[in-house]
Parts: sequence; C-alpha cells; structure tokens
Amino acid sequence: MKYWLFKTEPDVFSIDDLIREKLSYWEGVRNYQARNYLRDEVKLGDLVLFYHSRLEPPGIVGIAEVAKEASPDPFQFDPNHKYFDPKLKGTEPRWFGVHLKPHTKFQELIPLDLLKKTKGLEKMVVTQKGSRLSIQPVTKKEFEIVIKLAGVTIK
Repeated sequence: MKYWLFKTEPDVFSIDDLIREKLSYWEGVRNYQARNYLRDEVKLGDLVLFYHSRLEPPGIVGIAEVAKEASPDPFQFDPNHKYFDPKLKGTEPRWFGVHLKPHTKFQELIPLDLLKKTKGLEKMVVTQKGSRLSIQPVTKKEFEIVIKLAGVTIK
C-alpha cells in the first residue's frame, strides 16, 4: 500500500462532496508529474490525505481510499467541457484519473502551518516551499504522523 496527498479546492470539490457521492472520479489533473502518479503508481486500496487548498488556512481534512485504479479522463475529449484538451491528436488518452471513496473525515482541519512545524514532516512534499503539485506521494511515517495529529485510528 502507498500513501498520497491529493489537493482540491473545497468550492470545486470538498470532502463533504466525496462523502455525499460515496464514489467519485478524480478528474481534471493536467500536470504531467501528477498524471504519471495517477496513471502508474496510485493503486487500489491506497490511502489519500484529502487536502483543501485555496482555503484560509489550507490543510488536510480527511482520508479517502482509492476504489478504482487509473482510467482515461473522458473530459479530455469533450470540446464542451472545461477539462477538454485541444492539443490531443486522435483518441489516444493523455490524462487519467482514479476513483475515490470516503474513508475518514477529520473532526478538525490540520492546517499547513502545523504540518510545517511538526517533527517528522520536514520533508513531506506539501510542506516544501513552492510545492504546488496536486498529487503527491506521502511516506508511511508521514501518513502515521498526520493520523496522530488528527486523533484518529485507521483500521
């Protein structure tokens, strides 16, 4: 099992949206490194720290679980959709997404400032200056520290 952090803007898609939908396709990733993680490394059963960005303060609000591995993002081919990719040639997909299901919603957001100050999270990608990648790997140790900060236990 691997661990990840997925960033989302809560006014676009929040953890409450995921809970309400019960299963959701994570579409719209248009960064090659994030795409490669989704396509090649994110696997069924992996756990995802659900991070709300463009919020004051930004931070981790819960955990999702990968319910289905990568498949081509259908919106890349739809000229009427905001995620349409006009640079595509033919039907060969360039962009991928995964299906997520809710796992645990935290009682309180764990703010980025606290993550940056917490021993053991110094190298966590999200705590690095200029870190903007929407899909990020998280080590098992980092995941365990975040879970402890949240005051939850994972079965």
